Amino acid sequence: MSAQNIPRTFSFEFFPPKTQEGMEKLRATWQQLAKLKPKFFSVTYGAGGSTRDRTLGTVLEILYAGLDAAPHISCVGATRAEVAATLEIYQSKGIRHLVALRGDLPSGTADPGELRYANELVAMIREQFGNMFRVEVACYPEVHPQAKSARDDILAFKCKVEAGADSAITQYFYDADAYYRFVAECESLGINIPIVPGIMPIGNFAQLVRFSNACGAKIPGWLKDKLDGYGDDTDSVRALGLDVVTKLCADLLEHGAPGLHFYTLNQAALTTTIWQRLKF
Repeated sequence: MSAQNIPRTFSFEFFPPKTQEGMEKLRATWQQLAKLKPKFFSVTYGAGGSTRDRTLGTVLEILYAGLDAAPHISCVGATRAEVAATLEIYQSKGIRHLVALRGDLPSGTADPGELRYANELVAMIREQFGNMFRVEVACYPEVHPQAKSARDDILAFKCKVEAGADSAITQYFYDADAYYRFVAECESLGINIPIVPGIMPIGNFAQLVRFSNACGAKIPGWLKDKLDGYGDDTDSVRALGLDVVTKLCADLLEHGAPGLHFYTLNQAALTTTIWQRLKF
């Protein structure tokens, strides 16, 4: 890939806080990050829609400030009627941007519901609401941990695109070549929507390992060894993380990535520093 003169989409992701204190901290975070003029903010949606009200509240607060915000919506474990009701609420509140995901079943729940896969959710959105919403979907350069194979995983992504997805956000990664290979494979299959790299700043090594084990993201061996070697030296972990992630972002943009989507973990400092280093 080569850099192209295309509009780039920069966006920041949050999770809905559980407490009033958390909400106040998030408010300070998004207000600080808003100064960077992202295209949109996204807000996650708990397993089985468990955070729907808090997701909606966070999105509306950002929207009412005149900014674009996209709530996540998942389908697994829900009925079509439940999904439709959520979409109707989003529509009635003036929301026009979604991140559509399969999602995770709540712990202890076995019934996958009427919509088992994200492509079915995207198809339902298009059937019932036409082009009312801009729809983002997820994809996995290093393969979804539950996929039978890399081929099956990319074909599942293709189904989401064919169902009507407008663009995609990747799971985070630290190997740029994994992204380039994935995009090349997508292009060979006729997938031509923007595929925006997901970026995870590094501030806490133990937390990063936990997240990566859960989502299938790979931490390169050399990086894991160096971070692990710092032990409780948080400053060194953050310093190395900033260097590594800034270099990754610069490389991706230089090679034509259509933007960056930062998983902020409701914190502004690391994302802001990376942004400043990239000299936007």
